[in-house]
Amino acid sequence: MLSRAIKPFALLFLIATLTACGSGGFNLGRVGPSKALQRDTNVPASTQRRLPPSIETGEGETSIWDAFRRKNTEAKLQVNRYLWKASLDVLNFMPVQSVDPFSGVIVFGYGNPPGGGRAYRATVLITDPALDARSLNVALATRGGPVAAGTQRAVEDAILNRARELRINDRKF
Repeated sequence: MLSRAIKPFALLFLIATLTACGSGGFNLGRVGPSKALQRDTNVPASTQRRLPPSIETGEGETSIWDAFRRKNTEAKLQVNRYLWKASLDVLNFMPVQSVDPFSGVIVFGYGNPPGGGRAYRATVLITDPALDARSLNVALATRGGPVAAGTQRAVEDAILNRARELRINDRKF
């Protein structure tokens, strides 16, 4: 008889314990900002602690069901097409060894420039879709080692000038 009376109280205690662990609403597994972090409308905005936009708007909430959703694994890297084409045009005397258009890397082998006797090799990295000098990185070397900074800068300038010419020619059509 005593165990019959204890079972309902144990069940009630278990339900109360689980309810106390919840956030007070039916979120069905949602994890987000607590009610304590939300803005209080009775306090002036100047004295309130500013929350990140993701917490204020509830963006970035996750649930247990997110583990079962498909994720987009496609790369979304972009390179500037004018810098890409200009690099190939300016360094056309070098053989292309490898190309990765998704990461923006072009690796050239050793080649002699027209009218020059020294062989050069280059690696071009295009890091941004903007036509900007910061988007272009050129590593230039000879068989003896890296080249002078002025030579490398001259090659970068030639690539940037050619890229600007290509962009201007595209706008004419």
